[in-house]
Amino acid sequence: MASDTLSYMDSMSFKVRELLKEVQLEYSPETTATVDNFVSAIKKAIDKIPEHQVTANLAPGFVRDINADKVEFTFKNPKSLEIRGSYSIQCVTKHDLNVDLFLHLPKECFYEKDYLNYRYHAKRFLYLCKVKEQLTKSPLVKAVKWSSFQNEARKPILLIYPAVKLTGNAEFVARIIPTATSLFSATKLRLERNNIHTLKEGDAIQATPRYNNSILEDLFLEDNAEFVKRTFSGWKELGEALILLKVWSRQRSSIYAHDCLNGFLISIILAFLATKPGRHHINSSMNTMQIFRITVDFIATSKTWDKGLFIQPRHEKNASNKDMQLFPVVICNSFEDFNLAFRLSHNGFQELRHEAALAVTCINKCGDGGFEELFITKIDFPTRYDYCVRLNLRGNREVSSLGYCLDDECWRSQEQKVLSVMDQGLRDRSKSVRVIWRNTSSECNFEKGLSELDNEPLLIGISVSSAEAAFKMTVIGPSPEERDKALEFRKFWGDKTSLRQFRDSRIAEVAVWEHEEWQRHLIIKDIAEHVLSRHLSIPKEKIVPIVDQLDFCLLHRDVDPISFSKSLLVALEELSKRLLQLKDIPLKVSTVQALDSAVRLTSVFPPMPHPLAHEKGVDIKPRKPVSTCINPVEVMIQA
Repeated sequence: MASDTLSYMDSMSFKVRELLKEVQLEYSPETTATVDNFVSAIKKAIDKIPEHQVTANLAPGFVRDINADKVEFTFKNPKSLEIRGSYSIQCVTKHDLNVDLFLHLPKECFYEKDYLNYRYHAKRFLYLCKVKEQLTKSPLVKAVKWSSFQNEARKPILLIYPAVKLTGNAEFVARIIPTATSLFSATKLRLERNNIHTLKEGDAIQATPRYNNSILEDLFLEDNAEFVKRTFSGWKELGEALILLKVWSRQRSSIYAHDCLNGFLISIILAFLATKPGRHHINSSMNTMQIFRITVDFIATSKTWDKGLFIQPRHEKNASNKDMQLFPVVICNSFEDFNLAFRLSHNGFQELRHEAALAVTCINKCGDGGFEELFITKIDFPTRYDYCVRLNLRGNREVSSLGYCLDDECWRSQEQKVLSVMDQGLRDRSKSVRVIWRNTSSECNFEKGLSELDNEPLLIGISVSSAEAAFKMTVIGPSPEERDKALEFRKFWGDKTSLRQFRDSRIAEVAVWEHEEWQRHLIIKDIAEHVLSRHLSIPKEKIVPIVDQLDFCLLHRDVDPISFSKSLLVALEELSKRLLQLKDIPLKVSTVQALDSAVRLTSVFPPMPHPLAHEKGVDIKPRKPVSTCINPVEVMIQA
């Protein structure tokens, strides 16, 4: 037994080492020199930008769409341009070889109250536009493109593609990410404050916690990156565990997303576990896989998430009272009103905990510690769910009717609307519903505005609770006596509702989805189309459920053979009745049980009714020559 355990551990350790060699960037002197020289060239190019007045005319579409005012400033050179992120802690993971460059915005370009009304976001972008103009002239730069920081369209970043390559002909990308250290007073951006003066509900002024966190993120970006760097410095196993966690999460596209995990959040969670005592504490005596296992177990099972992760405990009481009412997950470091996980959604977090729990089970029960299942097997969005729905919302004015950016962005608000409607429509049919809209990409032209950021489809993933619940044809609502609830039920389901009396004399509102037995897999598709078009004004042709596209493959002579299953079940029931009624036989029949897959509705081609094997004859002439053979259906009779 001991030798088997050692053999298993050696095998797992060998596979992990080989995987790390495959995905980890080699920090050779040649690689370091190439990156350093390129970053130095970028800095020199930016320093050559002359001081001059910058106005909204540089990007009128962007400034208009975020509804910013007072955005003019005199361009000044940045305070610094430094390498940070995964590259600085030697944890860059292939195939995304990104080198993050923190561009420290100069205070001279901003006024004291530029945290109001999207002025900071507008100036931040205009500043990057000037940087882009300069870098496109550099012979060392192959291309300069736009992307967004964590899929947040109001915070674009620059992707700089160098003309040079790393050792082994590998390409890398430098990402210029602005930071706003000391630009504003953090107390002006507390959660309860309103910093968008046009945002009101009647006469009541609304708080803008997500907008405030968006700016606070830039204020504390350098501090948090320095905290991660200090924690990871000289700790090889911790860095390798970060790389494994990146590989694991990237293989699951439903959790490596803007509203769930990213590389920075993973590093913060690891740093928290490395600096906090407790059951899931990480120490320097642990190997890479032990750190990985402790981390996924912490994500899956720890009750610390209920109170929030506070790296600075002295702020725990104040922050937990406010943050937990606004955000499903709280991770705080130096400033109690800045939540590092402010983008993490409730259903994204539940998905993360579910996947982490599966990872723990896999480590415990799968062969070789689940290496193949955890790090090699790709689980993309359609694979993860029982149903997948794609919404094509390009040009849908309902999405941005109130503006592209209020407290949150319109794309994030639309995600929540779709989730709410789908949750209410599916009720107990679904175990979980996941809604993701990756609306920004490196091909976006932010200067022209945000109207083109709806080209990518919104994805809905549905995991059913059970086949029985998912395929039921009736949604039972309240009784007519419960007037308010009955009115709400009719308002939600519309023309699908009716009043029905049940066998137990109960009368209730119902919504019915009539389908034959073999078509019940289409019920969830019909519900999705109905509620999304009714409540969100999405045309049915823009709703694409991935459910019946391959049903044509099951057709035989232009007919789905499973449609004959109903007549087969009726024939079986009639046969059972007659056999049970037989009296003039030595042993009375006690049970009749079908053994054939056709009766279980699992046969691809169940037998079709034969026109010559029908006691009442056939009224319709067959379209094809009649077969002389009859496919038997096996039945077991017990006496």
